[in-house]
Amino acid sequence: MHNDYPQNIPSYYIGLAQWHHPDWHIDQSAANQALPEYSKHFSSVEGNSSFYGLPSTSSIENWKQQSGQHFKFCFKFPQTITHHAKLQHCDRQVSEFLNRVAPLENKLGTLWLQLNASFSPKDFDKLSRFIQSLPPDFNYGIEVRHTGFFLKDDTEKRFNQLLMQHTIDRITFDTRALFAHPSKDAITQEALRAKPRMPVHAIATGMSPFVRIITPLKINDGYAYLMPWVKKTLQWIDEERTPYLFFHTPDNKEAPEVARFFSGEIHKHRPDIPVQSIWDKALPQPELF
Repeated sequence: MHNDYPQNIPSYYIGLAQWHHPDWHIDQSAANQALPEYSKHFSSVEGNSSFYGLPSTSSIENWKQQSGQHFKFCFKFPQTITHHAKLQHCDRQVSEFLNRVAPLENKLGTLWLQLNASFSPKDFDKLSRFIQSLPPDFNYGIEVRHTGFFLKDDTEKRFNQLLMQHTIDRITFDTRALFAHPSKDAITQEALRAKPRMPVHAIATGMSPFVRIITPLKINDGYAYLMPWVKKTLQWIDEERTPYLFFHTPDNKEAPEVARFFSGEIHKHRPDIPVQSIWDKALPQPELF
């Protein structure tokens, strides 16, 4: 294991949507260098690729060997389970997914389900049965995208109580900064079409609160929206929870800078928590105006 990897268990996990990006200043002379370099600086990653297909067993083994000691992979449940089967009659697919990622052992973070806007409170019983069928050996999170789960009524209370009962984290996707700065460039417009515009209910239903945040392309415009999350993250740490924070931009080019800014704000309040580093070759500085 490379001695540049962080040696201490982090107070919170911080990461991006991917560990490789063509515009990141990582040594890309070899494809297998992206994850080792990424995991020297970040403690987790969203595993979005598993939504489209299961990683191979050899990939899982390679990732385990290439990542830092305390690194966490947070894989998304495949779309065959969440979108096609809508959580019904999918025991085989669930077993295949869990068995495939299980060899990562203590490098597995939250395994998360993203339910699209067609999955409504009318499907609550399906969700309840599915959750009860999950083996207790893993940590789970759920992101919902139907407005019926955000009305602060009995339906939302029932949903939150279900998650609390099973120690499952309710995932928050905060897109407010993106929609507050709807610039006309093609990259932003595509993000506005693809990302949900949902209310933000910062609640911890499990022990590993899971927050996804996307800022505008001009990342400085999004920094004010991060400040409440700094406060909330510190609160969760004080409650002996272990939050996960993942940072996005419309093209993810400057997502590492957003993560570094956030960690710097955490460090201002808790000097014992180190500031997030990024690769040795500094990223281009974002324009301030």
